[in-house]
Amino acid sequence: MKLEKVYRMAVELGISKDPRGKEEIGRVLDDARREYDGLKGDKKRFFDKERLTNPFADTRILFGDPDLEVRSIMVGIDVETPELILVDRLRDRGKKIDLCISHHPEGRALASLADVMSVHADVWAGYGVPVNIGEALIGERIEEVRRGLMPQNHQRPIDCARLLDVPFMCVHTPADNLVTDYLNRMLGRAKPRLVRDVVDALLKQEEYRDASVRGMGPTVLVGDAKNRAGKVLVDMTGGTGGPDSAIEKLAQAGVGTIVGMHMGEKLRKEAGKQHINVVIAGHMASDSIGFNLFLDELQKKGVKSTAFSGLIRVSRVKAGKKSSGKTSAKKKSAKKK
Repeated sequence: MKLEKVYRMAVELGISKDPRGKEEIGRVLDDARREYDGLKGDKKRFFDKERLTNPFADTRILFGDPDLEVRSIMVGIDVETPELILVDRLRDRGKKIDLCISHHPEGRALASLADVMSVHADVWAGYGVPVNIGEALIGERIEEVRRGLMPQNHQRPIDCARLLDVPFMCVHTPADNLVTDYLNRMLGRAKPRLVRDVVDALLKQEEYRDASVRGMGPTVLVGDAKNRAGKVLVDMTGGTGGPDSAIEKLAQAGVGTIVGMHMGEKLRKEAGKQHINVVIAGHMASDSIGFNLFLDELQKKGVKSTAFSGLIRVSRVKAGKKSSGKTSAKKKSAKKK
């Protein structure tokens, strides 16, 4: 499977589960095309042409030949210079690694993280917050994140990958879209009445069970496990956390419980003020579910993966389909016993 195909598969999967829907994604790509066609000179040269086919600014091939044949990959939640050096050492010791994939973005994909945050308005609209209000709320937060990213050394890990000749890419919002869709459907089937029912439903997923063993499982951050859950919002896509000002609007729209990967102190206090329950499912475990759903599709194509840097690899590929030869965390545990 060529690197370009791996990348395009990630984008296509992300589009298929995007909260905005395929029609709106089409409009986003059309807007990018019109913007590009209207540019001249250096402005056209500096335009990121990937925007013409990929609506996710935080998902890119960071280094490597798109025609590279990929059969074996190393995958982690965070891959920076230390992890790339580890990959190089493993290759020196004979381990076959064609490609390294990070979930969290680096390089240009990190510099452009703020560009994916507008999806928050579409997520909130699905729960009853008017989209015009959502766009106004997220607009200020987008600029705050953009300013915060400006001074960072985005290219450091990319330079490392280039010097070590380690093909490198990142898959961020597509994987977050996958876990958001997966948990929405799972909780929709579970129909949790109480907040503790939300936690119990999450704990049926191997990634959350594994994280619980390590002391980082789902927890009630705001509210009480015995509270009624009400309308449950899964908040796991959109680049990074939204503004605390959105919490009041979500409460007015009838949201009773937020299920998220993480939550900052300002948002936590505002959720308590607005009497919204908050369940923190866990960052690494939640990211792992989204990434695993993508990796399962690669597994079906015969691509073998090795997890590191926080990724809890659990395969959901059914028996009879092409396997990567990797076992789930649950099976590995059983073998150790």
